[in-house]
Amino acid sequence: MSKIFNLAWVFGLLSILAVGGGTAVLPEMQRMTVDQYHWVTAKQFRDIYSLGQVAPGPNMLMVMVIGYRVAGYLGATVVAFAFFIPDCIITLFANRMWLRFADSPWRLAVQRGMAPIAIGLMLSGTYSIAQLSIHNWLSLGIAAATLSVLMWRRVNPLLLISVAGILYMLLGPNPVTAIRSIP
Repeated sequence: MSKIFNLAWVFGLLSILAVGGGTAVLPEMQRMTVDQYHWVTAKQFRDIYSLGQVAPGPNMLMVMVIGYRVAGYLGATVVAFAFFIPDCIITLFANRMWLRFADSPWRLAVQRGMAPIAIGLMLSGTYSIAQLSIHNWLSLGIAAATLSVLMWRRVNPLLLISVAGILYMLLGPNPVTAIRSIP
């Protein structure tokens, strides 16, 4: 039962801290789930995050996979409620306040102040995933090429992820091991 309580506590806290979206809390999520509680390994966290990026629907549904790995269906359910409900309630009240103070000069100040914070948190999440994913020259090259394509053209990210994954499996250190490790 303590695992269920810990799942609710960790993901409830992350929900409240998720200013700027779920990507903003990725470094803390990784620290808590991998380093502090040892619910998943760094590789599993990276794989779960990658799955969340390519699966249909909101990418942060990936948190339910972590809950499932820790405590089955009950863990997935607890994590879903703990991660999504507090954020929804806060958003509801924040939206009502936002509309109430539509003419206030403070509203513009808050909006301008939150934008760089949200961008910084999202960059921090990106950096955290990059640390887990870029571990040799090939992965660095694929990441740089993907970033270049995204900066240059509008391309479906699913296509880029698929091409990058196939390239890494074909050219990576041990393609047979990479194919066997796919869940």
